[in-house]
Amino acid sequence: MIGFLAAISYDPIVHVPIGPLKISPHGMGIALGFLAGARLMLPAAKEKGIGEDAVYTILIRAAIGSLIGARVAYVVNHAGDYLDDPLSIFRVWEGGISLLGGIFGAILLALPVARRLKVDAWKGLDAAAPGLALGIIIGRIGDLVVGDHLGTATSFFLGYRCPPLDVATASPCGSDTFPNAAAGVVVHQTALYDMLLTCGLLALLLWLRRRPHRYDGFLIIVFGAWYGTGRLIEDFLREDLRRFGLTGSQITALITMAVCFTWLAFVRRKPRWGHWGEPAMEDTAGAGPTMAEPLREE
Repeated sequence: MIGFLAAISYDPIVHVPIGPLKISPHGMGIALGFLAGARLMLPAAKEKGIGEDAVYTILIRAAIGSLIGARVAYVVNHAGDYLDDPLSIFRVWEGGISLLGGIFGAILLALPVARRLKVDAWKGLDAAAPGLALGIIIGRIGDLVVGDHLGTATSFFLGYRCPPLDVATASPCGSDTFPNAAAGVVVHQTALYDMLLTCGLLALLLWLRRRPHRYDGFLIIVFGAWYGTGRLIEDFLREDLRRFGLTGSQITALITMAVCFTWLAFVRRKPRWGHWGEPAMEDTAGAGPTMAEPLREE
């Protein structure tokens, strides 16, 4: 028991052999997380008047966007790693994706489809917010199975004790990237922290979803504020490339936090843009009755 409380210790499973194939639990976690998140989104979307066919059409585009965005964001942040072999940018199976890049990529590619189908963007994003949180939680379970996102050395009882160097991990202990994470050294397991924080976010979003809130877009803005804050804190414990003392994810998280917290504190109304299929609604005094405005094309 004392040994367990000192650190978490287990041998990761980086690949699961199935015949001639090797399946990554990391990839399985991402896929299962996406499917579970989509399933959680469906009833909320139906309550907001968004049909099931429209949801699936949007989700297909979102899945493509998440793959592209996750890879592009990682490559941009680690551009120096690809100078000698630019074609390795396309070898996604070798690793290197960004969760925040995947979220933004999914949204950016899904929005044109939502507009074509006349689905209100903010109703759709609110319906998707708890599903995003659930998808992250399941995806992080995959990260834990493969031993990914290991951080700096620590004495924290939720830290991870690096296995012997002949045991494979997705974030190799004792490598050039993790020189201080030798066998037996306890390091921060940031995927675990992210999973636990996102469990709290999921509980909050499900609770808020059952309560009346004043404007569409509220849930996705709460998601951005909470998750951005969590990533900003967690990445200080990671071993990653930094610019101005911050990782690429922290810079993205800071921008997201600034927008979301400003909106929650001062604006407190449904954004004017993205009201496809219905007139824009504005809370004229931050409370009380709303007033319809003509939908303007830009």
